[in-house]
Amino acid sequence: MNISQQRAGTRPRARGTERSLARRAELIAIGRRLFADTSYDALSMDDIARQAHVAKGLIYYYFGSKRGYYLAIIQDSVAGLVAFAASGLDLPPVDRVHRTIDGYLRYAEHNQAAYRTIVSGGVGFDAEVHAIRDEVREAIVTTIAEGAYGRGDVGPLARTGLLSWVCGVEGATLDWIGCPRLPRETMRDLLVRTLGGTLRAIEEMDPSCPAPAPARRGEHFLK
Repeated sequence: MNISQQRAGTRPRARGTERSLARRAELIAIGRRLFADTSYDALSMDDIARQAHVAKGLIYYYFGSKRGYYLAIIQDSVAGLVAFAASGLDLPPVDRVHRTIDGYLRYAEHNQAAYRTIVSGGVGFDAEVHAIRDEVREAIVTTIAEGAYGRGDVGPLARTGLLSWVCGVEGATLDWIGCPRLPRETMRDLLVRTLGGTLRAIEEMDPSCPAPAPARRGEHFLK
């Protein structure tokens, strides 16, 4: 199930008018601010309703439960990240990769609680949060593959190599937002350079996926 399908399942059960959809979007925008740096467990429905200046019943009407509200917020914000990664087709491929990594870090920086939830997979095994995380991973892998090889559909070795890099990015990003000792620009450049190493390793094991010339020479992948 992709994010758009998940979002469709959390829309108002009735009166799907423009006004009700706008109200729902407004509640999601409020929730994104409330949950940006606050964990799911730290906010009760009473807290949310009070800070949002709405009746608690209105949130239940649109989202069914606190969890439904939180998932809708995560899905909405991550959908923007996925769309951002898939855009920029008019840019040179390497510039698109650079832009995607920078956008990824910006998302994590400004949506820390949601980012931690997505990367950790939620509480226990949360299939819906796992699905959100997997879609983000696939979007990043596809964007990197298109930038490096000119195509998103790559073989299993290249895909696994790129996915391992993305998983490493998740761990490094968690550490960075928890203790931001590096400027975002430095963090971005570090991740781009480690990507160059991953691309060289993929080429060594699968010559059908040659690394871009700068990465092959050990230079900055994008400069």
